[in-house]
Amino acid sequence: MATEALGWWGVPLAIAAGTMRGGTPFLFVSLGECLTEKSGKINLGLEGTLLMGAMSAYGVSYLTGSPWFGVLAAGLSGAVLGAIHGWLSQQPRVNDVAVGIAMIIFGSGLAFFLGKPFIQPSATQLPTINLASSGMAPAVQAALQISPLFLLGLAIAPLMQWFFRSTRWGLFIRAVGDSPEAARAMGVSIFKVRMLSIMAGSFLAGIGGAALSLYYPGVWTERISSGQGLMAVALVIFARWNPMACLWASLLFGGAQSLGPALQSVGIREGYYLFNAAPYILTLFIMVVTCSPRRSLVGAPGALGTDSQGRA
Repeated sequence: MATEALGWWGVPLAIAAGTMRGGTPFLFVSLGECLTEKSGKINLGLEGTLLMGAMSAYGVSYLTGSPWFGVLAAGLSGAVLGAIHGWLSQQPRVNDVAVGIAMIIFGSGLAFFLGKPFIQPSATQLPTINLASSGMAPAVQAALQISPLFLLGLAIAPLMQWFFRSTRWGLFIRAVGDSPEAARAMGVSIFKVRMLSIMAGSFLAGIGGAALSLYYPGVWTERISSGQGLMAVALVIFARWNPMACLWASLLFGGAQSLGPALQSVGIREGYYLFNAAPYILTLFIMVVTCSPRRSLVGAPGALGTDSQGRA
């Protein structure tokens, strides 16, 4: 392998490259979940949204020859699933967790059914931006092939943070998420704000699926998501519902995901499956730490865990 030619220097190089590749889906899904949870709802169904986005992107790219049409289709398919989730989760006496589990089953089942014709064909992949010069080693050149979706995610994170702090709609979302009764007194439609927030968040999650099928690993299979949609929920908690912190946490998860392949590239085979489980171990650790009764969830929207009418 190219990294073997560089020796042990190939390990940090491979981890850095894997951080950008593997962190891109985490980034989009976590930003989408952050937007959703800021409105006071939780969307556990993003695993199904991620799979539906990956299938839609791959299928549309294969049929049209345009990967950017595939990215758009991924976002729109996510928004449709978000609309279903947003409507169901705001009905009286409906539990967010139950709706989320139902949407995982529905979204993944629909993606598996519609995606069967696209498992074997090869779809047009997203172009990459080459940040390397021609004189660099091939391994370095490969590591510096950046996806435009990664750069887009880098731009969305600070933009979302500014949106929450400095815009009227950002204020509405935070008001609905923190105190639905106060938002209602201001004349804000809780149903409308939450519906749009969930749809927009699911749109971003769908684009995260496009990053999986059209960039890395660049295929469509039924196991492509590997639970990243569910891990994003823990990632948002770890990031304290802060979009910029979601960016850094996504890179952390992407780096953890690349640890196993990076060590394997220099010939380390022992403990390969343990290193590949690093993202799941990290998720478990975060959930144990954040669920401790001695720790307060700083930054958590006040309405999380309440019913659709804002009551505990």
